[in-house]
Amino acid sequence: MARQIVFTPKAAKPPPTYSQAVKAAGLVFVSGTSPTDATTGTITGTTIQEQTRQCLFNIQAILEAAGSSLDKLVSVTVVLAEEDDFPGMNEEWLKWFPSNPPARQGAKLPARIPGLKVSIAAIAEA
Repeated sequence: MARQIVFTPKAAKPPPTYSQAVKAAGLVFVSGTSPTDATTGTITGTTIQEQTRQCLFNIQAILEAAGSSLDKLVSVTVVLAEEDDFPGMNEEWLKWFPSNPPARQGAKLPARIPGLKVSIAAIAEA
């Protein structure tokens, strides 16, 4: 399988420094995805639950554009601005993955972006 850049207008447009996702080697590598609305270009939600939900909607749209789905997620990296938001993020996460969740790791955002509480990157089977 040749390397393929994935883009969908149904998810937030990335900056010119990276792609929404790259499909290669039978996998889809989704870049860190913010809780940005594809239509307005603004961060959606003020709570960690709302922002986690929007990140997952964006990832879902990107995976679908790549011919994959959330059910095929293998590994996810959740990057939070504040450690205190971990329980709220998990609250929303469990609604999307009540059983057989993907592998997951966490990190802290290295930079402050006004209003941004979470970014999620993912790897899925193609």
